[in-house]
Amino acid sequence: MTWNWEFAVEALPILLQGFVNTLIATVVGTVIAAILGLLIAVAIRTLPRWINWLVRLLVAFVRNTPLIVQLMFVYFAFSDIPGLVSIPALAVGCIVIGIHYSTYMSESYRAGIDSVPPGQHEAATALSLPPVRTFTAVVLPQALRATIPSLGNYAVAMFKDTPFLFAISVVELVTSAKQFGGSTFAYTEAFTLAGIIFLAASYPTSLLIQRLDKRLATY
Repeated sequence: MTWNWEFAVEALPILLQGFVNTLIATVVGTVIAAILGLLIAVAIRTLPRWINWLVRLLVAFVRNTPLIVQLMFVYFAFSDIPGLVSIPALAVGCIVIGIHYSTYMSESYRAGIDSVPPGQHEAATALSLPPVRTFTAVVLPQALRATIPSLGNYAVAMFKDTPFLFAISVVELVTSAKQFGGSTFAYTEAFTLAGIIFLAASYPTSLLIQRLDKRLATY
């Protein structure tokens, strides 16, 4: 194994182009997961029992099947439907990753909501606040305080799972490294730089989440 700086310099712009798709998938997927996860948590708590079990079943199914299988199934299954508008692979990846991680984030929301003391609900009832107002103004802000650090950890995990997008032909960071290595045989330079980019993006985020967790714990 030898290191060639010329190959490294040549590979960096190509890898950064792939990193853009990685970043888009992570940001969009996190937004989808955060919103959908909250909706799932609220639905499980409020829907009637006869439909609640169906939501729980769908959540368990998504959570317990591999992400790469879900990506390939959705991408190839919907592409075979005649007359259906073709959806870009990156858009499919963002949606599937977001849905997959929403099932995990929903558990974080549930735990955060359950951590709110019952006295808060009783105080809201004593003030004659409507249920929706009680949830949005009293319960949810306190639940988010306990939930945000774990949501951040799931976002970092999602970032590290974006290489699975290669299965549906999205050229993300790792795929860019593989393609560059395949054309130049400079696999060492390509994958080393890819690892450094992943580390440079995820490690500061992890430190920020840890700092946020400690700061929220003081309130």
